[in-house]
Amino acid sequence: MPYLFTSESVSEGHPDKVADQISDAVLDAMLSQDPDSRVACETLVTTGLVVLAGEITTKAYVDVQEVARKTVEKIGYNSDEYMFDAKSCAVISALHSQSPDIAQGVNEGEGAFKEQGAGDQGMMFGYASRETDNLMPLTLELSHLLVKELAAIRKEGKVMTYLRPDAKSQVTIEYTDDNQPIRIDAIVVSTQHDDFVKPSDASVAAKVEADKKMTDKIAADIHEFLLPRVKAQLPERVVKLFNDQIKFYINPTGIFIIGGPHGDTGLTGRKIIVDTFGGRGAHGGGAFSGKDPSKVDRSAAYAARHLAKNLVAAGVSDQALVQVSYAIGVAEPVSINVNTYGTCKTGMNDGELSTRIEKKFKNAFKPKAIIDRFGLKNPIYSETAAYGHMGRESYEVDKEVNYVTITETGGVKTEVRTTSSKKLTFFGWEKLDWVSDIKAEFGI
Repeated sequence: MPYLFTSESVSEGHPDKVADQISDAVLDAMLSQDPDSRVACETLVTTGLVVLAGEITTKAYVDVQEVARKTVEKIGYNSDEYMFDAKSCAVISALHSQSPDIAQGVNEGEGAFKEQGAGDQGMMFGYASRETDNLMPLTLELSHLLVKELAAIRKEGKVMTYLRPDAKSQVTIEYTDDNQPIRIDAIVVSTQHDDFVKPSDASVAAKVEADKKMTDKIAADIHEFLLPRVKAQLPERVVKLFNDQIKFYINPTGIFIIGGPHGDTGLTGRKIIVDTFGGRGAHGGGAFSGKDPSKVDRSAAYAARHLAKNLVAAGVSDQALVQVSYAIGVAEPVSINVNTYGTCKTGMNDGELSTRIEKKFKNAFKPKAIIDRFGLKNPIYSETAAYGHMGRESYEVDKEVNYVTITETGGVKTEVRTTSSKKLTFFGWEKLDWVSDIKAEFGI
């Protein structure tokens, strides 16, 4: 029997995403000077205030206040009217060094094991499905695209000039029993906006009329400007899922003037389902932003997505959920499990498949191997902090980095800073570079 499934996304101006972006901007600033930086930067944003807390061990010098302000400015919070403004908000830092008890298990050559160990215990998940070209859930892909295009419209400043940075989306799709999308059932878009229609007088009736004019205008513009831009980026098979029976909920509470960190406090790591697979598959509970790659709840989640995507792309199954788990301080993963939801095409059950996969790829899931494979000590994380960490296109760019070298002679420390250009790979975990090995392993 057909069923409905829903995923949501939020814009870069959503309070939780503002916090994520600040945390990852701080991380990138540290890594650009010292690739061995250990960073766990948590951010809280609220009315007129940014608070940074967490553990950082680095040779880098970073003006975290300036990093925070530049990030807020880039997002678009640049007016006193928003009650959260890049120029006027206070920035408080309560960052301190990493616990030596944790560091000894993570640093290579220290602790009980010689290899670099996992930064924490826990389980991480990666998912892939044939549902879309990038092997992501369609509900999430459409949700991301709606708020991403809405932000693009806002920044272009040509139409819908009343838009403010905070926005949310949600897409519900009807699927067949074998998980094929049939039609889009519902679309939700909530966007913050200026108070662009004023009441004609002080009466309640005039206020209600003005509010209705704003909500009607926003709904009309969503249909006229946003939806065509979204559809233009979709393959024809997905465009066909749009129909005249879609239930639209556009700013369903009415006006949405007060938003952003003034409307809701934002915290790093509160949008982990938006960051990953929109509720499909599973999630281990660990957040990503603000964490350096020694934290396996970030790096191993990327590795699990990479394996899941390559398994599906290789034709092993139509869906794959990869779970990997770790013990703190231990390099070798405790377990690797693959769930294909009954779609495995190799003639194996999932237990047999998991055993084969674990035997072949266990070493590749050691923290250092993951870090080296994807170049995770590079400043590549700000790009991940909005519109999803998974399903993005991998690309390479040359970027200028400033490295710090500290030497000590006779008790005197000397700091040398050098600038160089380095080719960085972004979203390397989205590459299909294991497909041929997987096909060979399973005779596909």
